[in-house]
Amino acid sequence: MNFNPRMKVNFDGGDLTSDAGLLLYKEFDHKLGLFEAVEDLLVVHDSVLHRDHPNSDVVLQKLYQHIAGYHTDDHADDLAVEPLLNALLGKERLASQPTLSRFNDKADMETVKSLEHVNETLQRRVYAIKPQNQFVFDMDSSGFAAYGKQHGANFNYHYQQHGFHPLFCFDGLIGDCLRSELRAGNVFTSRQVVRFVGPVLKRYETWSPNSLIVIRGDSGFAVPGLFELAETNSHKYAIRLKSNARLQSIAQVMADPLLNPERLHERQVHYKEFMYQASSWEHARRVVVKMERPAGELLFQFTFIVTNMTLQPKNVIRFYCQRGHMENFIKEAKNGFACDKMSSTAFESNAVKLQIAMLAYNFNNWFRRLCLPEKMKPGRLETLRTKLIKIAGKLVYSGRYWTWKLCSSCVYRREFIQTLQNVARMPRFG
Repeated sequence: MNFNPRMKVNFDGGDLTSDAGLLLYKEFDHKLGLFEAVEDLLVVHDSVLHRDHPNSDVVLQKLYQHIAGYHTDDHADDLAVEPLLNALLGKERLASQPTLSRFNDKADMETVKSLEHVNETLQRRVYAIKPQNQFVFDMDSSGFAAYGKQHGANFNYHYQQHGFHPLFCFDGLIGDCLRSELRAGNVFTSRQVVRFVGPVLKRYETWSPNSLIVIRGDSGFAVPGLFELAETNSHKYAIRLKSNARLQSIAQVMADPLLNPERLHERQVHYKEFMYQASSWEHARRVVVKMERPAGELLFQFTFIVTNMTLQPKNVIRFYCQRGHMENFIKEAKNGFACDKMSSTAFESNAVKLQIAMLAYNFNNWFRRLCLPEKMKPGRLETLRTKLIKIAGKLVYSGRYWTWKLCSSCVYRREFIQTLQNVARMPRFG
């Protein structure tokens, strides 16, 4: 090196990796049974026999690539001889980009359903380790931009972009993705939402019959069918209503006596409730309204929530506002796992890509919740990559063992060891 002649550089360091933290995820995989679940449940109508790279191995490779931050199929060629990924997947050489592309071409909607089944199976195992009796079904859609001639990609007026309009259901308490579905770009937010969330409700009624389930969503999901689905099955809901003339009129009558001309310089907030029946509803339902007047203004601003919860109006509004966490979950899935990169021409191939990305998202979320030290649990994937995954390691062979010698100056050595110990205490499935 010219800046210091005593320094030299070569690429003779041996079998080195910069992603040694993936060992933690593989150990978690071993306990949770991810490999076996994918191998047993994956369905692909494959007319070509892949001797070295079965379809299940391709899915697992793509999942581990997502976790390490190598999202595109082209990255597989760059990682072909990466020692750690090959060791974790039991390969001499990773599947190449053409092999991953052939898998995408063979995938169909049965493959999508089988990946959903994998996610459900693993989700149930996680609940067996850490039971829950309260669930918040946060419903939302998102915009996936597309830049080619992908089938199903259309212009979406709300997002002002050409692409897809997928539907998501997350657990608002823990961040798990309970279901995701790729949809054409020009469909309305609540299109077929009852069909979408109905099977999820039935599944959780079976898993935890006495649990509290609350459906939460913005005004795009204020459809009678969703209200009736929750009411029929004795579940709760809190869904925002779009303001209209009737709602505004009712709220304004309540707000007028609350306006104090002598205190216009102060901000006012009040919470009220009333019974309301829209023309498309079979009966009246409880509507909670937040009436807020900013300081210095004369008029109140109204927020309407339709609900069958028995909480006080203020607490209903507070509960609904926590729906904002859902935006962070979707952002994590996009930024951390590239779930919005729909680059295949066929709609089915892109739907499979979404399912693999969301399975990787859940796998990381389960790992974070069950295995990480408490102080690291709030961290998002980019933080975990920096602290636990992107660790230098060297593979050293001996007569009996393969030893990964990790960086001696690793800043998060203690957290790495503690995470490994937490994984060791888990029961083994599969």
